[in-house]
Amino acid sequence: MKSDCVKKGTERAPHRALFKSMGITDEELSRPLIGVVNAQSEIVPGHLHLGSISEAVKAGIRSAGGTPFEFPSIGVCDGIAMGHAGMRYSLASRELIADSIECMALAHAFDALVLVPNCDKIVPGMLMAAARLNLPALVVSGGPMLAGRVRDKKVSLSNVFEAVGSVSAGAMGAEALLEYEDSACPGCGSCAGMFTANSMNCMTEALGIALPGNGTIPAVHAARIRLAKASGAAIMELLAKGLGARSFLSAGAFRNALAVDMALGCSTNTVLHLPAIAAEAGVAIDLGLVDQVSAHCPNLCKLSPAGHHHMEDLHEAGGVQAVMAELASLGLLDTSLPAVGGPTVAENVKRAANKDTSVIRPAGSPYSASGGLAILRGNLAPEGCVVKRSAVATEMLKHEGPARVYDAEEAAFEAITSGAIRAGDVVVIRYEGPRGGPGMKEMLSPTAALAGRGLDRQVAMITDGRFSGATRGACIGHISPEAARGGPLALVREGDLIRIDIDGHSLELAVAPEELAARRSAFVAPEPKERTGYLARYARSVGSAAGGAVLEGGQA
Repeated sequence: MKSDCVKKGTERAPHRALFKSMGITDEELSRPLIGVVNAQSEIVPGHLHLGSISEAVKAGIRSAGGTPFEFPSIGVCDGIAMGHAGMRYSLASRELIADSIECMALAHAFDALVLVPNCDKIVPGMLMAAARLNLPALVVSGGPMLAGRVRDKKVSLSNVFEAVGSVSAGAMGAEALLEYEDSACPGCGSCAGMFTANSMNCMTEALGIALPGNGTIPAVHAARIRLAKASGAAIMELLAKGLGARSFLSAGAFRNALAVDMALGCSTNTVLHLPAIAAEAGVAIDLGLVDQVSAHCPNLCKLSPAGHHHMEDLHEAGGVQAVMAELASLGLLDTSLPAVGGPTVAENVKRAANKDTSVIRPAGSPYSASGGLAILRGNLAPEGCVVKRSAVATEMLKHEGPARVYDAEEAAFEAITSGAIRAGDVVVIRYEGPRGGPGMKEMLSPTAALAGRGLDRQVAMITDGRFSGATRGACIGHISPEAARGGPLALVREGDLIRIDIDGHSLELAVAPEELAARRSAFVAPEPKERTGYLARYARSVGSAAGGAVLEGGQA
């Protein structure tokens, strides 16, 4: 065992003395040492209850013959960080999480890891660490929040953001907004729609590195505690079999995950995170592969914000495994791959059943024949960009309009809420990419403001930043190369005509090539927004969003 180097032999007496100072017995030291990475905190609703999840994991580890040691991970709440400078730290925290787990796991010679995240960047950060370390590892998250209720309508956090836009348009009063504020988030868990946190937790199942149910069992259900205990026992099985994380995180597993992503209609942020995790595992994913998988995989679910169903509905309908079973029936999954709880994907999906075809469409009658995400290219996005096609109104799949150009999210939000944006416009938000932001802020405030004002079916938004999984509408993000790197987005001027064809996978600026060349010759890169601290270091080393916004030179 790897942990022998900190506990066996005469020369390790000082090390054993330190373990014993914490109350660890000789019997406990004789067992495998299992790290339990707990992202619990009192500032993230999805993480508030992770202490109970970690306790259950540790109980499972002890019951199966291991000795658990819990240590922490940071985590940013994207909702609380939204709409101000704090959002610059969200994506950037992903690399800190991966690096800190590497430090803790190797410094203390753990034999295996159980990862206990729940929200946005914490799940991919932990998976990046698992891939990098290649120790036996699995994920058990805190689970989704239940939907709230305003009168007879199920709601979630995205509805509150959209209500702000309705207030600014005069369509809703302060009392109604307060009702949404008080009711939308009824308790702990990751926000109730198919937003980034729940998207990534569903991806852990699709990758085979979490037990069935991890993506959808609600946070407050006792089944979540049972799942955590089972996960603690399962890590001991993986250790006994010598199955490191890369045994699961193979090229085939990432293709499976992309297929499930398209079927579920997941957040556009998965296109940042899956390539970053894959890079740590030595697997190449590019936007071309994403588009290739999307072209052949049907969209089977329309969960909030794309539809009125929430994560609890997906769970009751059969969860991720039922979606995988539908895809497997079309031959769109490699079911021979290993999966925790399997031993293969086939074993897991054969136990699944689609219990509600209004939530999970049968494979033969999808919402669309192609996936929930689409990759667009053109003279505005030579390296590509991404849109959540499943959340775009039919009339906005093809759109052209004048550019309304803003060099920061805040300026665009002010323009929307003041009524300066009109039907037909294309809102351009630039210098918000990985380097230019820095940190590639997630921008739910302006997109929700558009929806709240009833403009999500009339106005498009494009950016080199990114959008929340809670975003709906013709919102196109991750435009690469970003403006701060001299990408074409930096050359757009107020009033330029922009043509969007989502089904045709194109994003074009209707400006003559010679005019663009003249603008490029006059372009001067902006000064960095951050000159000191972590974000300044991050901006200097972060790569393109088209490759997952990974730190350059930092992959396996």
